[in-house]
Amino acid sequence: MFKKLTLLTLTVAAIVGCGGDDNNDEARLRVFHASPDAPNVDVLVDGGSVLENVPYAAASEFLPLTAGKRRITVTAAGTNTAVIDAELELGHNSDNLVVAAGKVDEIAPIVTTADRSAPPEGSARVRVLHAAASAPAVDVYVTAPGAEIGGVEPVLSNVPFRAISDYLTVPAGSYDVTVTVAGTNNIAIQALNLAISDGLVATVAALDSTGGGAPFALKVLDER
Repeated sequence: MFKKLTLLTLTVAAIVGCGGDDNNDEARLRVFHASPDAPNVDVLVDGGSVLENVPYAAASEFLPLTAGKRRITVTAAGTNTAVIDAELELGHNSDNLVVAAGKVDEIAPIVTTADRSAPPEGSARVRVLHAAASAPAVDVYVTAPGAEIGGVEPVLSNVPFRAISDYLTVPAGSYDVTVTVAGTNNIAIQALNLAISDGLVATVAALDSTGGGAPFALKVLDER
């Protein structure tokens, strides 16, 4: 089920490529800083700066680039010290998410595409990203507000670090989202009465606290 392989106030230094969602020569790229003990970072595409001084737990908008093979480099802010240097193939008219994940001594990119099309009326489409470097594999429960998880089957089971689920389509409404250590009822993260709005398309990311470790938290990355 899982394919291995964004707080939005970033400084956009430059955008490579041309605009327009109907341009088949265009690809769109979002970068998410999910390395808890890494410094702020700069992001370069083919050697040109596109994002500067990005803090932990922040993500860019979907930036328009020219589709094709692109070199993505992430450096410590204001330096030439690369923490990620990867060549990616960005498909024509595609939406792409690159996550800088893991503690700084083992940081590596998680790369996936995003489905930003509208969900059915009255529903939302969400997926879960395990980007909490200090957490073990987890189970994810989505329940009515105030409901207990005892005796309830998780919607996602045994999700390892760096995994991202398929999208789940759910009715719009309010939910309790509970993340437990896999195979137990030991709660690692809980978001109570989380509002899932009609038409929402999002990645929900589990993250360490700044510097690494607990308390863990969920970040909802709106992809619309």
